[in-house]
This record gives sequence, structure tokens and C-alpha cells, in this order.
Amino acid sequence: MSDEKKPSPVDVSKINLELMKLKVTDVPSLLEYAHNVGGFSIVPTNEGQIKSHAREAMKEQTEEQLQLIFEQMKTLAKQVQDIQKRVYISDLIYNAEIKFTPVVGKNYFLYETSPDKRYLSLISPTEWGKNMEDKFIAELRLNADHTWKVINSDVDIMNIRSEEK
Repeated sequence: MSDEKKPSPVDVSKINLELMKLKVTDVPSLLEYAHNVGGFSIVPTNEGQIKSHAREAMKEQTEEQLQLIFEQMKTLAKQVQDIQKRVYISDLIYNAEIKFTPVVGKNYFLYETSPDKRYLSLISPTEWGKNMEDKFIAELRLNADHTWKVINSDVDIMNIRSEEK
């Protein structure tokens, strides 16, 4: 029995019990590393780094796409406003007195005699001369779709109330 190694006595005073507490758990299956000699080795991978790069690329791409869609929405909103303005102006003109048949592509002149009375004319403000008493509102062009486009105006046409006839 002399060949056998005898266990050496353990000096308990040299054991750091606080450190040992950190290495022991009540539920070993929750540990992220092997907790006994027979456990498999867990080797850290670059998975976190790979996922981080992928998320950054995804975020950048989706932000670019959302920005593009936002710009398209702004363009569409502007087009909606332009159409609403044309409809408003067209209603204003069609509620005015018109004693002739307007021709598509020609310019006409809108005048106001009182806040609720307007008329469309073939005559520009410069052609009237100095004794023109009616207020010039706008020079307009009739579009092919029978909406009207403002060519020149001294007033904010969108603030003129349209009176139904």
C-alpha cells in the first residue's frame, strides 16, 4: 500500500469560501457553461456580433425605404392640395357670372363687384382703363379638364368665400 498516494489533508483556512459561493448554484441547468467535469464545453461564437451587424443593416435599409415612402407621401399630399385648390378656384369661377363660353387654353379675368358677386371677363385690368371700379381678383386659364389655373393674382384666392348660385 505504499505505492498508493494518500490523500493530503485539506487546510480549510486556505479555502476562500466567498469565492466558492460564486461558483456554486442551486439550479445548475440554468448556468450558461458546463458545471461539472462531464459537461460539454460551451465556446463563445460570433453570433451576437453577426446578429448586431444584421440588425444594423436591416435598420439602415428600412429607414431608407421609409424615408423614400415619406418623400412620396409628401409629393402625393402636395398633389392633393393642388387638386383641392383647383377645385376650389373652379367652384369660385363657376359660381361667378359668365356671359360667354370660355375656351380651353385661353386666359380670362375674374373681377369682384361686391363680396358675394363676381364675374369672369375677357378684358384685362390694363384694358379697362382708369375708370374701372370693380376689384381685380385673378387672371386665370381654363384647363382641358375644365378646372381653372391661376396665372396671376394680387389676392389670396383660397381666402375668398365661394357663394353657391
